Amino acid sequence: MRYTGPKVRLSRRAGTPLTRKAVSYFEKRPYPPGEHGRRVRRNSSDFAVRQAEKQKVRWYYDLTEKQLVRIYENAKKRPGRTGEEMLAELEMRLATVVLRAGLAASIYAARQFINHGHVTVDGKKVDIPSYQVKAGQIIEVREKSRNMVPFVEAAEGVHADDKIAGFLAVSHKDLRIAVIDRPKREQIPVPFDEQLVVEFYAR
Repeated sequence: MRYTGPKVRLSRRAGTPLTRKAVSYFEKRPYPPGEHGRRVRRNSSDFAVRQAEKQKVRWYYDLTEKQLVRIYENAKKRPGRTGEEMLAELEMRLATVVLRAGLAASIYAARQFINHGHVTVDGKKVDIPSYQVKAGQIIEVREKSRNMVPFVEAAEGVHADDKIAGFLAVSHKDLRIAVIDRPKREQIPVPFDEQLVVEFYAR
């Protein structure tokens, strides 16, 4: 089941900010949520550490457990390192690409934009957030959606990171993304260790 509660609360549970909005909240209250959040916790077992890292991945990309397991299984079949292949597949999901390009403020907003039919791939509407984009494809915001406030802001670069992901070429003014290549590990800034996730599923 996908988490639908407060997103900042997830960041506090994970012990790291999972969204841009969570950064400022987390700086003020970096401890877990709840009345016992400030207490010093006992050292976690290896299993608990790996499980917690897996949960971070699920929350960061807004995935169900079933989706993450499927991505892990796909990654195992590829010739590269399983963790890196898993991350690459996660980054090539349409929702993640829209987020990385700065066309949405969060992964949740990116999912919503896609679900509502505001995004095209190679000129055709795609309303599946998990759609796997490929190198050479062009992602754009539909013409009739461009006057909506979130996209006007995106065109001004409001949601863009200081440095756009190296595997994307983005024109915020045109609300256009070109996928240059499959991402390499060093191009993926994530707040978790994917190897621990691999170890969790491989146990």
